[in-house]
Amino acid sequence: MVQVKPRFHSFEDYLAYDDGTENLYELFNGELITVPPESGTNTAIAVFLLVQFVALVDYRRVRPHGLELEVRGEPKNRYPDLTIIRESQIRLLTQRNTIRLAMGPPVLVVEVVSPGDLQRDRDYIAKRQQYEAIGVPEYWIVDPQKRTVLILELSKSSHTTNTFADGDDVRSPQFPDLVIPVADLLGANATQG
Repeated sequence: MVQVKPRFHSFEDYLAYDDGTENLYELFNGELITVPPESGTNTAIAVFLLVQFVALVDYRRVRPHGLELEVRGEPKNRYPDLTIIRESQIRLLTQRNTIRLAMGPPVLVVEVVSPGDLQRDRDYIAKRQQYEAIGVPEYWIVDPQKRTVLILELSKSSHTTNTFADGDDVRSPQFPDLVIPVADLLGANATQG
């Protein structure tokens, strides 16, 4: 028996789809693309940041990988490694962990760059453009390979960039009480002896 892949004509059709699995999908040109599991490095860095942000804001506002964010362009949705949502979005996400365009953007989005040129281009170029287009005020690109953290702050219609490297402290424009040494953040994936 040949299984036919579903094709979606709208984001609403996609949201109504349930294949009975826990798989995450990006909707690209009407087709489902399975989102692979995150690496251990990406997960460790995202969890480290989750703990830092939970110390500052209501834990319900800090969403790990799995929060779906509707964006413009292709694909139509993204799953950031970590997202800080607005207080007003908590109630809206009780049925489905998806931020629709009509809900407004989250406060902050973090992507941890995976190895490879394709992944690097997605985080540095494609996702940056999509997050700018929906008005995300602050976008972090954590790059373990380059050992840098870029914080892009929305100013008018584009992001301004601040780069932090080993020896620097990451400082968030949206959360001024948050100060994280880059070495601690990038060391979050190191094994303990």
